[in-house]
Amino acid sequence: MTVADLDLTPELRRWLLTLARESVRRGLGTGRPHFPEPADVPLEATAPGAAFVTLRRDGDLLGCIGSMRPVRSLAEDVAAHAFDAAFRDPRLPAVTHDDLHHMVVEISVLGPLVEVEVVDRSELLALLRPGLDGLLVASGRRQGTFLPSVWHQVSGAEEFVDLLWRKAGLRPGSWPGDLVVHRYEVLEFGEHADPARSSRAG
Repeated sequence: MTVADLDLTPELRRWLLTLARESVRRGLGTGRPHFPEPADVPLEATAPGAAFVTLRRDGDLLGCIGSMRPVRSLAEDVAAHAFDAAFRDPRLPAVTHDDLHHMVVEISVLGPLVEVEVVDRSELLALLRPGLDGLLVASGRRQGTFLPSVWHQVSGAEEFVDLLWRKAGLRPGSWPGDLVVHRYEVLEFGEHADPARSSRAG
């Protein structure tokens, strides 16, 4: 069973958000992520899970890191990526004690990756569901992904795809012969946000 099969209750979401914040807080002092004692982890969070943790301050990004496939428990994945988002996002400086008191934590739990059977850009654009689909593209050693939340920052599918191509190191409009495209949905929740806001995995 994976987390895609589970119902993340409001209580579990609050527990995961608290865990993420605690991993950042302790990381400031120890330089290591905080992993809870196994006995303290809710049963649902022991299931394999893949998640992205995003940290923001006054709307500005402090860090965002995650995994695409479930390789460890959801609790461990959230704790590790909260620390990574705070201190190991190569695009941004490390989170400070002052940031900790002003930051907002957001978590996106990924559903399964589904390979998209398309042969060119026009087919991909027609298939995409704005606001719902996350996208992962890979060609050789180049890879990039956008969470569904990126739809709120772009004008439509064409900009979404072109920016993702650039992020992956591909030329916008190109379609390499070895290109592999996956889409996915997420369950998204955060501090100071509606806990019911979601894009259900399916």
